[in-house]
Amino acid sequence: MRRSSSFAPRAIVPALLLAALAAGPAPVPGRAPDKRAPTVEDLMTLKSVGAPRLSPDGTRVAYTVTETDLDQDAFVTQIWLVEAGGGEPLQLTRGQKSSTAPAWSPDGKWLAFASARAEDKPQVFAIRPDGGEAVQLTKAETGVNGFAWSPDGRTIAFTAGDPVTDEAKARKDRYGDFEVVRREYTHTHLWTFDVSEALGAPQAGKRRTSGRSFTVGAFDWSPDGAKIAFGGTVNPDLVNGGTSDIYVLDLAGGAVKKIVDLPGPDSSPLFAPDGRSVLFSTAGGRRDYFARNIGLAVVPVEGGRIRPLTGAFDENPSAVAWTAEGIYFAALRRTASHLYRLDPETLQISRMTTPDDAMAGAFSVARDGKRVAFQTASATALPEIAVSEFPWRPRVLTRMTEQVADWILGTREVVSWKSRDGAVIEGVLIKPAGFDPARKYALLCAIHGGPTGVDRPALLGGDTRYYPSDIWAARGALILKVNYRGSAGYGAKFRLLNYRNLGVGDAWDVLSGVDHLVKKGWVDPARVGCMGWSQGGYISAFLTASSRAFKAVSVGAGISDWATYYYNTDITPFTINYLGANPVDDPAIYAKTSPMTYIKKASTPTLIQHGELDRRVPIPNAYELRQGLEDRGVAVEMVVYKGFGHGISKPKAARAVMEHNLAWFGHYIFGDPRPDLGAPPLPKKDGAAEKK
Repeated sequence: MRRSSSFAPRAIVPALLLAALAAGPAPVPGRAPDKRAPTVEDLMTLKSVGAPRLSPDGTRVAYTVTETDLDQDAFVTQIWLVEAGGGEPLQLTRGQKSSTAPAWSPDGKWLAFASARAEDKPQVFAIRPDGGEAVQLTKAETGVNGFAWSPDGRTIAFTAGDPVTDEAKARKDRYGDFEVVRREYTHTHLWTFDVSEALGAPQAGKRRTSGRSFTVGAFDWSPDGAKIAFGGTVNPDLVNGGTSDIYVLDLAGGAVKKIVDLPGPDSSPLFAPDGRSVLFSTAGGRRDYFARNIGLAVVPVEGGRIRPLTGAFDENPSAVAWTAEGIYFAALRRTASHLYRLDPETLQISRMTTPDDAMAGAFSVARDGKRVAFQTASATALPEIAVSEFPWRPRVLTRMTEQVADWILGTREVVSWKSRDGAVIEGVLIKPAGFDPARKYALLCAIHGGPTGVDRPALLGGDTRYYPSDIWAARGALILKVNYRGSAGYGAKFRLLNYRNLGVGDAWDVLSGVDHLVKKGWVDPARVGCMGWSQGGYISAFLTASSRAFKAVSVGAGISDWATYYYNTDITPFTINYLGANPVDDPAIYAKTSPMTYIKKASTPTLIQHGELDRRVPIPNAYELRQGLEDRGVAVEMVVYKGFGHGISKPKAARAVMEHNLAWFGHYIFGDPRPDLGAPPLPKKDGAAEKK
């Protein structure tokens, strides 16, 4: 693949985590392991796989393994290698710093990767796939954002933020550190370096773009290495994400030409195999794009007529590769995820993956389009790395599921019901091992973020380090994960069902799901809880304020007042896209959809969890909800996780989030003693636990 690899640090956020956690000790051969319920510490030590990259000859797969380093309080990622035909995986990189974004050289002799092992700034390194010491290739002043090999392997292009100017340094020295909001930005630009020179000494690189008229995003090399296509917004402010257009850089002369200039975002360019045209993701000229389909289109490399390719495909296709065989793209289908192939001439789309409920992703297609490496998961297996040829016949190459061989885990299945307005809603139901349909269970609803996230029936889903479902299942609870209106995978019409109906329609979907299970006779309606993070936190806040169906609620990074959110968030266009206007022009819609409007009805004990530095859902939302509940005399606790933004990205704080939720629902759902959240269990030196 020539396209740039991005390796910015990732927060562990439920809305963005579609893969589960993985890897660990194998069972003792010849002896069946003793089954036991997982613990928080078990969940903390799980490893995860990701980023599979198929070698140019299709014989090997590089991938990443992420594990917990409690000494550093960090999730550390390293690169591994496995033969496509099977065999024992080999760990290529080691150390305290992560190594991410593996990228093969075109001849397969090197693996480039990103790491902050030098001066704590991400730089590009390279290592031989047969082992040895890694070589540092870049010394970019501000660190590297993303990179890609040229087709001939002689050059690597990368993106990096502009260095701090002498004037900015002088200002800080005289006046201290300040920022004029939405006036001062650090733009990102393209650089290249010669690989042979970099193998001798790290290179700062040659600047290829500059100025403040655009900031560079994802990019791709042309097949002849003469051009680079890239997406660029007017500046790096997220509120301007809709300004992304497609540009082409001529490396010989340095000229930059905009070839796509439409309203709404156009991004992620990919050259055709003949280099004459560019594929890209597009909102089709719409500014109200958040809940609508993003399609694929193609444009001549010199600009001109844009030809849409996926108008008949009712979901969001994500381009993977363009080979002589066609255009490969990934997309969700309800709770499944698949690889598709598109004929750019006939526009015929063929699904390449099976079965219908496959959960495959992170595809890496061979240059000849005949083999693919990917990540796969199921209701009984953690995410694994696999390869397949076409027709589809996958081979799993890793054994990450072995680590949970001695755990008692719940079963996963997809269920559906009708909401109040007749909309068909799906959800993932986790049942305790040994489920008895004649028994009434406690029920906990865990609501995903987004709203265009989706919950899937994968073993140990992506929100495990917030809401440890299998620990609750082991205590005898059902867990329902609701794919409420607006969720991804169900098409544009379904996503638009919560346009100007946020919270209200979402509440219908959750409550009708609870009613569905109560009517089956499986649920004790006096022991029902609800929780969620981000948009899931907002829905939980809406439910705690407007409903009395729950015994306890946990609100993670949730919105309590849409006006407060609109004026403080870093993505204000999101609000306009879903509510249709700003708070001054249409205060009624902000009142209708805000939990605080219904706070007088609130009676449910509520735990509020929030990152101190959250800019996506700024923390005033949490304080507003906490005070509103306290004014009503409702039991409420608020925990602020210091130093974190929208997601909890370090292991120790993730442990705290889990422990706080376990204690909260343990008391209100399972009858445990009321917890003191400020005094969680602490280990004694001999390993026993005690309170502070």
